[in-house]
Amino acid sequence: MSSTPSPADFGRVDADGTVYVRTADGERAVGQIPGATEAEALAFYVNRYDALAGQVSLLVTRIKGGALSPEQAKARVKVLKEAVAHASAVGDLAALEAELETLTPIIEELSASRKAEREQAVAESKEAKERLAAQAEELAEGNDWRNGADRFRALLEEWKALPRIDRATDDELWRRFSTARTTYTRRRKTHFAELSVVRDEAKRKKEQILAEARELATSIEWGKASAGFRELMERWKAAGSAQREVDDKLWAEFRAIQDGFFSAKQAVFSAQDAEYSANLEKRLALLDEAEKKILPVEDLEVAKQAFRAFLDEYSAVGRVPRDQIRALDARVKALESAVRNAEDAEWKRTDPQAKSRAEDTVAMLSKEIDKLREKLEKASAKGDEKAAAKAEESIKTYETWLEQAQKTLADFSR
Repeated sequence: MSSTPSPADFGRVDADGTVYVRTADGERAVGQIPGATEAEALAFYVNRYDALAGQVSLLVTRIKGGALSPEQAKARVKVLKEAVAHASAVGDLAALEAELETLTPIIEELSASRKAEREQAVAESKEAKERLAAQAEELAEGNDWRNGADRFRALLEEWKALPRIDRATDDELWRRFSTARTTYTRRRKTHFAELSVVRDEAKRKKEQILAEARELATSIEWGKASAGFRELMERWKAAGSAQREVDDKLWAEFRAIQDGFFSAKQAVFSAQDAEYSANLEKRLALLDEAEKKILPVEDLEVAKQAFRAFLDEYSAVGRVPRDQIRALDARVKALESAVRNAEDAEWKRTDPQAKSRAEDTVAMLSKEIDKLREKLEKASAKGDEKAAAKAEESIKTYETWLEQAQKTLADFSR
């Protein structure tokens, strides 16, 4: 059985206090401590080894964790290799050298990874600049005059933050971006130069619409005039925009004319609704009376007769205010639904086929329970506890189903 190596396995102390370390190449003197015991002298140089081993372990951890660049890692490994090779220490120096050698492929892999990352960064920068150039070209062909300039500034800042790529490609992509920005700026200036002409035309069209709106507002043909205002609104939208302050003033005038017309229309219809208030009271009273007589539905025939009589009286009453129609209809439909649901329930209760199916279900479940009880008796007689327990569990399940089926059958007897 092997044991952990001791310091004596890697070094010794002469009588004069000279300390030696054993290596693959033989013994090598690492120092002398006169007047010290052999154990003290050896322990001194073992502690030096431990310190060196700690440096190696820390370096391994940092390199594997990616804390050092490949160049830094190579330099540090070289330094430690020299330190281990000429160390004034007692311990397994060969093991430390071997551990440092294991870092070479790791550093090479790290170097390759860093190189790949740089190449990836360049590729991503190229892709990003191609995207920015394409966006700039698309923006240059568009008509976003309000936000386009700000968008170009944002694209330019994004461009500046990207790393450079090869000069030829970088210059070509920048030429595309810069050309697009210049094109947009030129088109934007042209647009605003032409816009004043368009705004004057929009002002003329809207003034004409205002004149027509003033005349239309005097009409009492409410349906036709309402349609006319809708048409004027569509023309207003299609007319375009005048200068902001002019546009706001024209719109305020048009809106005032339109609101005045619809307020007059609403006043007329409100007066008409007032005439219907008496009819509303009658219908509400009929509904209250019908709901008391019909709900809840206990005698179906009585409820049906009461509902038919209610409908005859209710239909004979004239119009009611428009804002009350939906609420009244909901109450009428609720009465109708209550009667219809009672009819459906009565049909289900008296359906001979459904009753027959319920009787068959009760008979089938009862028969199955009898069979299970026979199984239980046989299993108990044999002492088969497992089979008996299973039979008891099945009986409970079937008795639950039977109870439900009997309740269903009982409903047909009410």
